[in-house]
Amino acid sequence: MVNVVLVGCGAMSKAWLDAARQIDRLAIVGLVDLDADRARARAHEYDLTGAVIGTDLDAVLDQTRPDAVFDVVVPAARRQVALSAFAHHCHLLTEKPLADTPENARAIVKAARQAGRVHAVVQNRRYVADVRRIRRFLDSGAIGAATSIHADFFVAPHFGGFREEMAHVLLLDMAIHTFDAARYMVAGEPAGVYCQEWEPANSWYRQGSSASAVFDLGGGRLFTYAGSWCGAGFRTSWEGSWRIVAERGSLIWDGHDVLQAEVVAPGRDGLFDKTQPIEVPPLDPADRVGGHLGIIQDFIRAIETGTEPETRGADNIKSLAMVFGAIESAETGRRVTIAEDAQ
Repeated sequence: MVNVVLVGCGAMSKAWLDAARQIDRLAIVGLVDLDADRARARAHEYDLTGAVIGTDLDAVLDQTRPDAVFDVVVPAARRQVALSAFAHHCHLLTEKPLADTPENARAIVKAARQAGRVHAVVQNRRYVADVRRIRRFLDSGAIGAATSIHADFFVAPHFGGFREEMAHVLLLDMAIHTFDAARYMVAGEPAGVYCQEWEPANSWYRQGSSASAVFDLGGGRLFTYAGSWCGAGFRTSWEGSWRIVAERGSLIWDGHDVLQAEVVAPGRDGLFDKTQPIEVPPLDPADRVGGHLGIIQDFIRAIETGTEPETRGADNIKSLAMVFGAIESAETGRRVTIAEDAQ
């Protein structure tokens, strides 16, 4: 049995607890929140009658001595939660983003390494079935190596609250999902980015609701991202809409159920190479999916087997570096190198 203390009992904690109660070998032994009544309400809602409730993480960790901490706090508090968890010899699974600044991200990853603890991030778009299918298909070489990756994200939610007032709202709050998926699909290593942000006349956000970025993912591969939090009409999936161009064909995914590929065929039709459809194989039984549940299961498996989870912090920091690189580029108006020591 893996005993866990969850810290941060706001709205997002429901997704974590919904998943956690589906795993028999996991027990929530403590709930921590600045608002003790909110923690008690969560304990009652999920029938966690034996869980210790508190407002001080260190005190609850001293009392419960768990194996792991689930971090669902606001990003600005993440570093302190991580250091407390590692000081108590706990493994750590954290909500995205890994941290609120590059410095804090590096400090957390370093602390995890020094403590010898499993540290992972809930980067759940990797656990979408078609993302897995795309990676496996590209790895097969059926259309050759990917040369350019293009993703559009146009969703116009009226959140209200902090998002409508925050800076770099699209890049900081949402884009990491798309960035991480792109990096995963082609096994890319981010090397540089040029990005622009703007605030359209139709926007109800304070700053950064629309952005366009071009990333160098190494190996001659470029990734273009176009996104908006206020582009009403013809809404894309929350996963975005994708086109991947490769040496001998292309793949498109609408982010919903349409996933198609074409490969170059012999001969030409006028100016154009002939193409023909090619099947993208179904999900492989070995592919791990399931959103929060899949990631938590992966995390628990890593603790039990002494292995590294896929979304480990030491890898996820590369996707976070794409976010911070894009923000720096947007602020400075220049191309930004994403150096290895920023990852």
